[in-house]
Amino acid sequence: MAMGRGSACAWALLLCFFVLHSEIARAATYTVGDANGWTFNTVGWPKGKNFKAGDTLVFNYYPGAHNVVVVNKEGYDNCRTPKGAKVYESGKDQIKIGRGQNYFICNYPGHCESAMKIAVNAA
Repeated sequence: MAMGRGSACAWALLLCFFVLHSEIARAATYTVGDANGWTFNTVGWPKGKNFKAGDTLVFNYYPGAHNVVVVNKEGYDNCRTPKGAKVYESGKDQIKIGRGQNYFICNYPGHCESAMKIAVNAA
């Protein structure tokens, strides 16, 4: 029995749904710093974790006491905020990571220098 044009479209749509759903299902959510949250000495927190592109990092902290800034490697290494960097200040920031290296710092004076920064490598 031949498949009609409508049936073929329905199967294609269903296949797309399953592929999309499996991508979403594989994404994980990580709370940066675990129970301690985003605070000083979190630089080692990513160690031993296997991040994937599309995973979400949740940064929990007291607004007004800290922030989260997405930086490049130079900004991370030198604790400097590049022009145009995205700054989060809600205290419950959720950031989806991309493939490769992802760098985050707190740019309050002295915080990044006190190891309030992380570098996350996502496959």
